[in-house]
Amino acid sequence: MTVRELAVIKTQRNRNAKQIVEDTYCVTLTRQLSYRRFYSSHLSLVSLPSKTQIQGKTHSWRSHFSFCITTILILCGTATGAMATQSEPEIKVGIVQRFGVKPTDVLSLQATTGDRLTIQTKTENKPLQASSIKLETVMQPLPKATLVERVVLSTHRSFETAEDTAKQWRKIGIEVEIAQPERWQVWAKRDVYKSPLLRRLLLLSLKVKGNNDAYLDTQVVQEMPTVNLVVDGKRYNYQEVDITTNKNLIQLSEGNQRDLRLYAGKMRLQPNAYGTYTLVNEVPLETYLRGVVPHEIGANVPYSAVEAQAIIARTYALRNLRRFTIDNYELCADTQCQVYKGLSGAVPLADRAIAATSRQVLTYNNQLVDALYSSTTGGVTAAFSDVWQGTDRPYLQPVVDAAGSVWNLSSQSLAEETNFQRFIGLQQGFNEAGWNMFRWRKESSLVQITEDLQRFFKANNSPWANLKQINQMQVVERSPSGRILKLAVETDLGTVVLEKDEVRSAFSAPRSTLFYLQPLNKGANSLWGYAFVGGGFGHGVGLSQTGSQRLAKLGWSSERILNFYYPGTQIQPLTDQITFYNEEPLAMTRK
Repeated sequence: MTVRELAVIKTQRNRNAKQIVEDTYCVTLTRQLSYRRFYSSHLSLVSLPSKTQIQGKTHSWRSHFSFCITTILILCGTATGAMATQSEPEIKVGIVQRFGVKPTDVLSLQATTGDRLTIQTKTENKPLQASSIKLETVMQPLPKATLVERVVLSTHRSFETAEDTAKQWRKIGIEVEIAQPERWQVWAKRDVYKSPLLRRLLLLSLKVKGNNDAYLDTQVVQEMPTVNLVVDGKRYNYQEVDITTNKNLIQLSEGNQRDLRLYAGKMRLQPNAYGTYTLVNEVPLETYLRGVVPHEIGANVPYSAVEAQAIIARTYALRNLRRFTIDNYELCADTQCQVYKGLSGAVPLADRAIAATSRQVLTYNNQLVDALYSSTTGGVTAAFSDVWQGTDRPYLQPVVDAAGSVWNLSSQSLAEETNFQRFIGLQQGFNEAGWNMFRWRKESSLVQITEDLQRFFKANNSPWANLKQINQMQVVERSPSGRILKLAVETDLGTVVLEKDEVRSAFSAPRSTLFYLQPLNKGANSLWGYAFVGGGFGHGVGLSQTGSQRLAKLGWSSERILNFYYPGTQIQPLTDQITFYNEEPLAMTRK
């Protein structure tokens, strides 16, 4: 269902005063206000979803963006020749996600020269002003111990697999939410299973059906972190704090760091789902990209590769705004989303690419693509389902990462072990050739491998964490792109099978799932450990940041680079005809 169709449903169901005003806008404003109409329709639909919307499975996410229209609403018949101007959409980025975990946590915020911070809280009518402030953690004893618990249905390395698992739970009637206390988790929805009895009945019913992975995460809390706002030596205690400046620039440092990082937009300190706080930066989309692109692709790379990164980073951001719904913000600032460092490190080359591609996104059938990318593919990109649970995307297919012909996947499938090891032995002819992560070999002892696996299972609350010894490991199944789909580990407790990105999460040695195992004896009669021999850095799905630089050096345009890594896609200006995210991915047509 298109956004325009959703907007029609919205208008028919809820023509409130705001919508009536919007409906009376002059026709001449239509193009300039396309962002506003698109997002306002999303905002209204989330607050009151229609049956049609639910059946269509097209999701719109609450608080997508906030808009500031600089011109007073112009009604048809009273408009002059002047066009109304529109500010950029804003994104909510959690730049400090777990403030208050340590009792010594401190944040320092400072205005730029000639400006002042304005601090607003929900409980005070009159805002405070200062040139700088501090936010300090104070552990507050509770009057009595409090039970905090939730049903954890599953734990995952990635949001992608967590989201697919959440869909499976919903299909059998269990309401869930996706969280990231450390690793990604799927929780039984807390406001549905809100009593100890309901939570235990749910667990019991799951165990009766043979599910032994779900568990009750129970904590008895005797103190909670609160935040002291320090302004001019005075201390105030608030749960939420909004911080703005006239110049829309705020400097931030964490802990005892002296270096200040510059951010555009405004800040909000707010509670999260884990009993701590998150500092959220609300920043205009294109300005957000200034803090992403140079840190993701690098500052001194060929221009068309930077353009490609700008388009894909913009697409990724807009398609992934649902990641932190549980915490009331949209994106994080690290590699679980995209690396974002504010305006610190912004460079003219990236700024030029962002401006040149303004509003351009990558689409497939008028939907934003799942704009996944990684550092280095190892010579071949992966399909979505090679790495995560879920439906394959038509435009995320295995592609040999080379401008010329070095390998034929159709006749030499990398699912076959002999082919795979021969492929990994190739060093030349690929876009990433010569890069230090293109090919690698990492040795690890059985002692280290055992410790890695124990740590992995402990994080998942798995009984396999009690294993004491690993006897051997074997790749059981590969995908056509060579990624490990199943790895069997024989232990003193039995044989456990790791799947897909669990493999990379379980061991410290491999840089990707594109590797094979080489047993090592080190001169002894028994197995000492394994060499992980492989290629690539990261999941390997979609664009290779390293490979794109090589293609740019060959003279490829950003459009050609993106079509190479995402076959069948189109670059389009963002309009209200483009769907951000559809819960049911487009059907995969295999050749």
